[in-house]
Amino acid sequence: MRDPAEQQDHPKRQLHPLPRGLVELYGLLAVLFVLVPEWMASGALKGFPEGREGSELPLPSMAWQRLPELQLATMGLAELRLMARREHVWGYTSMGRQRLTNRLVRRLSRRRGTPRTL
Repeated sequence: MRDPAEQQDHPKRQLHPLPRGLVELYGLLAVLFVLVPEWMASGALKGFPEGREGSELPLPSMAWQRLPELQLATMGLAELRLMARREHVWGYTSMGRQRLTNRLVRRLSRRRGTPRTL
């Protein structure tokens, strides 16, 4: 640790602010190198038909339709709870996402007649 008397011997260094013109130049360069390419890219993307209408997702594959795990993985917790209510799963309101998904997978697999384990 330094002695307080030693700190007084060395004067504090003063930082000089950048000239105003240099700060404005840096601001202009930031606009030219960051914002202008962003505007150009967004304008180019709007020119594509997918940019205007939104891209359509491919149709679900047969595996997605057959496997309940894939269907349940795309659902939010609220959707999972609605499905659990329709499937008469007891205690679904206090279950976490993973446990609820496991119970629904078992229930849906039993209903379809294909035994599954998770």
